[in-house]
Amino acid sequence: MKDKVIISCALTGAWSPKEKNPAVPYTPQEIADAAYASWKSGAAIVHLHMRDENGQGTMDIERFRESVRLIREHKDCDVIINCTSSGAADLSEEERMAHFIGIPEIEMGSCDIGSFNWGDIGIFDNNPSFLKKLCNVYNQYNVKPEVEIFDYGMLGNAKHYIEKGYIEKPMWCQLVLGVLGGMDATVENLLYLSQHLPEGTIWSACGIGKAHLPIMYAALALGGHLRVGLEDNLYMSHGEKATNPSMVDRAVRIVREFGKQPATPAEAREMLGIN
Repeated sequence: MKDKVIISCALTGAWSPKEKNPAVPYTPQEIADAAYASWKSGAAIVHLHMRDENGQGTMDIERFRESVRLIREHKDCDVIINCTSSGAADLSEEERMAHFIGIPEIEMGSCDIGSFNWGDIGIFDNNPSFLKKLCNVYNQYNVKPEVEIFDYGMLGNAKHYIEKGYIEKPMWCQLVLGVLGGMDATVENLLYLSQHLPEGTIWSACGIGKAHLPIMYAALALGGHLRVGLEDNLYMSHGEKATNPSMVDRAVRIVREFGKQPATPAEAREMLGIN
């Protein structure tokens, strides 16, 4: 399937505010509606965070459960559901993993493969003990890890966890560029990371904010897949607010203009070894 490109849509994140863009989904119904619309536009994967009643990031398992239920109420929707393992501050390890144990419809989960200073907010703690527990949960409950890499050092961690059997091949990897504390969102950095991935890795990339389009075009040119969505970027262009499906629509158009085709969820499952 060399001509197929997997498009993921990260719908909301833990921080993007409605005050800047009213299309950011907060409630389970809004998240499910955005997921369905994004799938209809051509997304094979939707990446889910949860928000509380005040719009703050939460890992409330019942909100995950309700969002997943509402997505699956659409009997025609076969989108891959990918949930975060890091959707709020000051969480216990159990809170970060409970939904993967308790909600069997979740097929994929984020695995942020190292710790770093997230901007000037605090430490994004993904210590080795937690990562081993998380990978064991994913392996036990048949959840495909989405290995998120923010800088080069995390590639070494990923290779280590593959060698030790915590992460199975093919590794599905998301290169996230432009977060303060990680690598800048430049084409040079994306090229460098893509050249040092473990053999057989299937990878995708996203650039935060205004770096969104340069990283998208570069990822396509380098043979990668694409992530879009309001978690990473609130605008289509300067002053033009985006929606999740409008960002998927643009990604689909760019993929086709590049001479490739967006992968369906069934094709993405085959490519990633999800069963």
